[in-house]
Amino acid sequence: MVSKKMEKELNNQLNAEMYSGYLYLAMAAYFEDSDLSGFANWMRVQAQEELSHSMRFYDYIIRRGAKVSLDAIEKPNFEWGSPLEVFDHVLSHEKTVSGLINNLVNLAIEENDHATNNFLQWFVEEQVEEEESASAALNKVKLASDTHNGILIIDSEFASRVYTPDSQE
Repeated sequence: MVSKKMEKELNNQLNAEMYSGYLYLAMAAYFEDSDLSGFANWMRVQAQEELSHSMRFYDYIIRRGAKVSLDAIEKPNFEWGSPLEVFDHVLSHEKTVSGLINNLVNLAIEENDHATNNFLQWFVEEQVEEEESASAALNKVKLASDTHNGILIIDSEFASRVYTPDSQE
């Protein structure tokens, strides 16, 4: 069992992960409207990853005998000024999610909830990877943003990204 406070915070994170998936789908739609299907693909893969993260929280909440509580998902932004602006938002968003995960770890430690702390360690490492991936993509977009040809080259590269389910799914 988890405490009521932990149950509430795990459900908040479940909702945050679902919002992340929704946000990345909005970004994919922005890129589709801009005829940048490779960028859209990158975001669709990101959305799939985030939705799989939400299911990890969903399953964990149930496994711990707690109640899943689904809230309304906030409507994400659908308009950006450029691919660079989108990827700035991606990195900022991933840093925010890292902070949310860190807060959950702090709560698990505070409550001596070793099982939840152990569960959350996967997400701590995952967020390191998420920030690294977002930063690398942002840097590529920065380098390419001065030329249309550069954006098209990055678009072609991003088209090859594929979703790979985690081994625990």
